[in-house]
Amino acid sequence: MKPSEQKKYSDIYAKERKKINSRLESAFSKREPRSLYKPSSYIICGAGKRIRPLLVLLTAKSVGGKFDVAYNAAVAVELLHNFTLVHDDIMDNADKRRGRLTLHKKYNESTAILVGDSLLSVAYEFLLKDCNGNSKNILISFTNGLVEVCEGQGLDTEYERRKNVSLDEYLLMIKMKTASMIKMCCRIGSTLGGGSKEEIKGITSYGLNLGIAFQIQDDLLDITADEEKFGKRIGGDLLEGKKTYLLIKALEKAKGEDRNALLKVIDKKGIKINQVNKYKTLYEKLNVIDDAKNLINYYTKRALKSLYVIKNENDRKILIWLADILLKRNN
Repeated sequence: MKPSEQKKYSDIYAKERKKINSRLESAFSKREPRSLYKPSSYIICGAGKRIRPLLVLLTAKSVGGKFDVAYNAAVAVELLHNFTLVHDDIMDNADKRRGRLTLHKKYNESTAILVGDSLLSVAYEFLLKDCNGNSKNILISFTNGLVEVCEGQGLDTEYERRKNVSLDEYLLMIKMKTASMIKMCCRIGSTLGGGSKEEIKGITSYGLNLGIAFQIQDDLLDITADEEKFGKRIGGDLLEGKKTYLLIKALEKAKGEDRNALLKVIDKKGIKINQVNKYKTLYEKLNVIDDAKNLINYYTKRALKSLYVIKNENDRKILIWLADILLKRNN
């Protein structure tokens, strides 16, 4: 892709991100009680990349629609996304999100739970503003996405209690917990834009496969990223004993002492902070970092192949560009 094209797409992203941020900032500014909506503003005004709302806008345009038909839906999916983050942080007892204190740490757990619920409620308010003749399909897509996210979180919680989790089980979980949201954004956008059944199907497939690649990349960043840019503690998944792609793949390949060391991560429900580099070295030895990169490339190619349904080359290219920056990110 030419540098001039990359610059053009980057400018569109920046412009639309600014518009989304403006709408998000005003979403809670005049609502009462402030004891609920001030914390809501805190979480929603964090330094999010706004990828999901951008996907709604870009996929609406890719099938011949305009951004204007989807701004409220774009806000809705970002509110839904933040609802999941608030509750995830409570369940994980996380200290930081996007480099700032998580909501339950800044306020308290009860406030965070209620704020999460309010984000979901207000998300439906915004979504309904863009629902016209296709309201049933939009609401079904949004609700199915929410159901799948909750089911994926349920599987994730179940896997925490189990000693053995297969790669197939893990991939099923991330399809639901992470990829279903990105898939839903693409389905809603292409539906609002007036896409045909074939266009909606292809663009939805793009979202699903991109979402899987995105989560595996997140697993990879947890051990390879720069902590300051990542906004979270490096090696956090190992510290918590989480069964990520890297750990499951490493257990699949390791033998002898290496396998025993990996099993200790699960048996002891995590490692000490001074052991992170040891396990990173073990991952490198077992080549699972490269395995992760190869799987990311596999799902990315599947995502991009699905974009054949988009007739306009420029609309197709910006979605290719977006996939590229998502999978080359450092946070």
